[in-house]
Amino acid sequence: MQDHMHIAAKPWDFWLARGSVIVVAGLQLIVVNDFSIGPKWLAPALELSLLIPLSVATAWTIGKVRNAKHEHHFIELSKYRHAVRVAAVVLTALVTITNFAALYDLVHALLAGKAGAAPSLLLDAINIWITNVIAFTLWFWNIDRGGPALRGLHQSRAQDFLFPQMSMPNRENWVPGFVDYLFVAFTNATAFSPTDTLPLSQRAKLLMMAQAAVSLLVVALVAARAVNILN
Repeated sequence: MQDHMHIAAKPWDFWLARGSVIVVAGLQLIVVNDFSIGPKWLAPALELSLLIPLSVATAWTIGKVRNAKHEHHFIELSKYRHAVRVAAVVLTALVTITNFAALYDLVHALLAGKAGAAPSLLLDAINIWITNVIAFTLWFWNIDRGGPALRGLHQSRAQDFLFPQMSMPNRENWVPGFVDYLFVAFTNATAFSPTDTLPLSQRAKLLMMAQAAVSLLVVALVAARAVNILN
């Protein structure tokens, strides 16, 4: 059992995840039209205030896992793993809900004929699309095989995604990183369907459906309408 007790995610994966939240906060601050829930700074402030303690807790948990020697140490750390995972899911949900609200306001403004100039609509549509990709990257990163903090501690963790590397010979110990989930989210947002990576669990399929629906709405309705106004 000891052979399977390790931290599968690399340090730069955690930094990429933290950086993606910071990017989302920046995108929310530069939304041109008033599509924010409350003041424009509120959602970014909440996200960053959650990100800081989450980063500290994740680093502390990883340090404890690396220093653990016996099985009971890992069992004890499972309590902290669940707390860290819940915090990560709350942060991801906040990012997602805020982006859904911005999309709703943008579509409502278009349908009501109260939208601003076409260039600003196009910029906000691109903003929402990029945030959508990052938000679902975080979802995929957080749910697959128990989440990133302790992913790889046990070989029986249920897999939510089947990556092509998992079917290759001599790659049994391969573990997806943050960029792999980013690629899945990006291709799903552009192709509106899985490409080389297949969802295995029902929650993964539902998340991919939700992301594709948002992306399709942005591309087909919002962006297309803004371009038509330009013409």
